[in-house]
Amino acid sequence: MDFNDTPEEAAFRAEVRAWLAENAAEYAGADFEPWPEDELPARARAWLRRRAEGGYATISWPKEQGGRGGTRMHEMIYAEEEEKYHVPYGGGAIGRGVNMALPAIRKHGSAEQYERFAGPTLCGELLWCQLFSEPGAGSDLAGLRTRAVKDGDRWIVNGQKVWSSGAHYADWGILMARTDPKVPKHRGISFFLLDMRTPGIDVRPIRQINGNSEFNEVFLTDVAIPDDCRVGALGEGWQVAMTVLMNERAGAGDSSDSFVRKLIERARRSPRDNGTALDNDALRNRLAHWYAEEQGLKYFGYRLMTSLSRGEPPPASAAMVKLVSATKLQQTNAQAMDIDDFAGLFISPERPDQEAIFQDYLWSAVMRIAGGADEILRNQLAERMLGLPGEIRVDKDIPFDQLVG
Repeated sequence: MDFNDTPEEAAFRAEVRAWLAENAAEYAGADFEPWPEDELPARARAWLRRRAEGGYATISWPKEQGGRGGTRMHEMIYAEEEEKYHVPYGGGAIGRGVNMALPAIRKHGSAEQYERFAGPTLCGELLWCQLFSEPGAGSDLAGLRTRAVKDGDRWIVNGQKVWSSGAHYADWGILMARTDPKVPKHRGISFFLLDMRTPGIDVRPIRQINGNSEFNEVFLTDVAIPDDCRVGALGEGWQVAMTVLMNERAGAGDSSDSFVRKLIERARRSPRDNGTALDNDALRNRLAHWYAEEQGLKYFGYRLMTSLSRGEPPPASAAMVKLVSATKLQQTNAQAMDIDDFAGLFISPERPDQEAIFQDYLWSAVMRIAGGADEILRNQLAERMLGLPGEIRVDKDIPFDQLVG
């Protein structure tokens, strides 16, 4: 039980712990060996299916929509308990389908679309990728140039996407494409659901510095999408995408204190000439700072859940979760290497765990960009939360086809 739980929440937490102890036993334990890339999708599908069968796929959604009829606080409790296990997320495939694609379909799509995709997504039959960013449209996402042209009851799409995590094994993708270049850039975009088996799609994995290929380039050449796979009204794709991005940013941070606690224990077990690494005052100050940040994230997350449980949309302040946690993630992973004498740079055959520490450090830099770069999030918080003057945007009201570049 968490000391903040109500009696009803404490009972739910006990139920979740018992279920995870029985159903996630294979993913328990401190020692964890990452699975090969080609094994992750199957494991992710299996875990999604198991979680859905247990009634924990969409806890706060109504029962008639495949949920449990619980609260957002119940979801937070489940997430806290699940974080204690190394469950397979398949490069984030679970998050993109359940937490990004389905909320957009549920809010902006038709009842037929939700009925078609909800069940298979929740049960792991469908894994999703996000086809938003382009070589010339990353931080300025509204500058995307992928075009969708109407052809009868379908759309013909041409363009290129990049940094598409999991696209090489995804079944479906959520796609932003420009449908009207005659209006300003934010108003000429539509939102589509794309079957990744459609002819004309070329997925090219990008080899990363850590040796993995989670990201991809995706080339779209005369790709046909039925109009019944368009979500929301024509030209209102930006609003649908904001639903996706706000859900992504609200859930992008780790609000638990588990990692700092593990870092403290690692320091306690690391010998130094005059004791252990934990005896160093500078390290203790850093650990205390990160612990305080994690507690702040945890309770800010509770505040967000309370707001969402009232039916309110994710606030602009949700960006703080991602901004703070991404910075902390990189700093604490660097500290883990330092405590372990730069694990990974000098990998010892007697210490196989060192490579995992080094891989985590390399990967942690991703979160400073994915889901919104630090600079973009700071601008959003400054303008939308603090009321500071916005950046000069000379292209805001100019038709897209009149922009230079």
